[in-house]
Amino acid sequence: MAAVHLQLPYRPSSGFDAFYGLEITEMTDQLAVGSVAVRDELKQPFGLVHGGVYAAIAESLASIATGVAVGREGKLAMGLSNQTSFLRPITEGTIHGRAQRRHAGRTTWVWEVEMTDDAGRLCVLTRMTVAVREPQSS
Repeated sequence: MAAVHLQLPYRPSSGFDAFYGLEITEMTDQLAVGSVAVRDELKQPFGLVHGGVYAAIAESLASIATGVAVGREGKLAMGLSNQTSFLRPITEGTIHGRAQRRHAGRTTWVWEVEMTDDAGRLCVLTRMTVAVREPQSS
């Protein structure tokens, strides 16, 4: 299995990450930074960004960063657990996400993801656990 490399800034061209507009601007084995521009399609009926968008940002930042790192060893990464707490709503501007790795084990990596608004206020906290697995043989 070939290692995965991302050209930064990375903007997915298909899939859910492309739909909601994720852009990853920084990525190492220990840190992933990205953002999403708020638009009406991402809001729930009361005008706030839908909680699922935040969960998706956290999942993607942590899973992609883990996948790039463990891909160098031929392994795969996939989200295992996502615990997201909403502290302050975002209704406009940009969601800024910063995922920091807290644990890199043999079969799981754990990340803490903070999301802020344009004023730098903490709006969302996520603890993201990513499974690390060997690829299945056919």
